[in-house]
Amino acid sequence: METSNDSLKGYRLVFVCGEDEYESENTMPRIAEEAARRHGASVTVLTACPSAADPENIPGLEALQTADLAVFYIRFRQLPPEQFQYINDYLEAGKPVIGLRTSTHAFQYPEGHPLARWNDGFGIDVLGAPWIRHFGHSSTTSVSVAWGAGDHPILSGIPTHFECRSWLYQVLPYPPKGDSTPLLNGATVNPEDNGWSYTSETPRVHPVAWTRRHFGGGRVFTTTMGHPEDFDLPEFRRLLLNGIHWAVGAEHLIEGGTAQ
Repeated sequence: METSNDSLKGYRLVFVCGEDEYESENTMPRIAEEAARRHGASVTVLTACPSAADPENIPGLEALQTADLAVFYIRFRQLPPEQFQYINDYLEAGKPVIGLRTSTHAFQYPEGHPLARWNDGFGIDVLGAPWIRHFGHSSTTSVSVAWGAGDHPILSGIPTHFECRSWLYQVLPYPPKGDSTPLLNGATVNPEDNGWSYTSETPRVHPVAWTRRHFGGGRVFTTTMGHPEDFDLPEFRRLLLNGIHWAVGAEHLIEGGTAQ
């Protein structure tokens, strides 16, 4: 059983894509289309211009002024102040956020830039974790439901265990205990022994999905998954759609069942 076709009717979702590693300009429209077609949401997808590799321009961010939810999949952006202001205003208004994978390191302003504090600030103060390191591009992740999280509405219809292509991000010691609710943990599979990704002391299990509230008070759902192949997994797409429902306060419209 799936959520009803009108469960997101009346909600305006803005998907903000800007990274050049994981093809978010192709994968996020799949989720936006599903939210619109299956659940009645009004969706807007914004992408970096002229290409994903351009860090300085995401046209259309004024759409955040009327958005009910912002979904970010961005990496190392250097947006001009007038564009970043739309993001800042959205956050200060206390509106909800979903952040995927590289959004923990959303910005990369040069030292001394007035917005440089957001290089780590977006990850820590909004999503709950900054960029630290990963376990190598050839590794994968074994995902399981976090202890005590099985009844969370975002996990409705999600299997207790699945495998994903995303190589694991180290996030511990973030998100801080008491600051967030872990939903899914990931264990690295076949990590690369390259002397950079990790050391023998690095924990090999880290949260890969959690909820919290950002500094403006809005709900936040963060996942460090998001490799293009993850979007072929019904459980991952279901996770994102459940997260959208929860973020906008429509978790009561999430129905049970398994991912399809």
